[in-house]
Amino acid sequence: MKANGSMQTIWTAGSRSCVSRSPSLLRSQSGQSLVEVALLTPLLLALLVGGIELGRYAYISILVGNAARAGAAYGAQSLPQSTCPTPAPCGIQTAADNDFKSNGQKVSDLTVTVTNTCGCDSGGTVTLASSCVGTGAGICASGHWVVMVSVTASGTFHSLFSYPGIPPSISLSRTVEMRVAQQ
Repeated sequence: MKANGSMQTIWTAGSRSCVSRSPSLLRSQSGQSLVEVALLTPLLLALLVGGIELGRYAYISILVGNAARAGAAYGAQSLPQSTCPTPAPCGIQTAADNDFKSNGQKVSDLTVTVTNTCGCDSGGTVTLASSCVGTGAGICASGHWVVMVSVTASGTFHSLFSYPGIPPSISLSRTVEMRVAQQ
């Protein structure tokens, strides 16, 4: 080994040869980990943000489905509660809005649509009637009369960032149908 430190001689075991290395070559890999982290950080951040956005989308989708279920459960309690006049909000819409709002969402992001269908249930097969009101409504030749309330809740998912090829907002819609209890 030289005394000035510019060269280092390493003797290998089992042979009489020696290998000389410069100390600068030994230190050349000292920043490799830093470079690897710097190169992988944008990819890891993109995966993290993508996972967060996917979780937010699933959360909003679940909330829209729960709002539709809450509205349908309210409407399925009785025949008077199952109808919803078009111009004014009804109990079904209020129940859906309250469920959506109780989870920290804006009610303005939710749209609720209510439809009623009716018909004759004969052995589990429902034959739909042309009209639920008027002559012949509520009369079945075989089976019994059933009324169904269908609630469709539509919401909008707004992403935190804009991504190329992905729209900044996505519409979600969930429909729940329940049989109305008849007294």
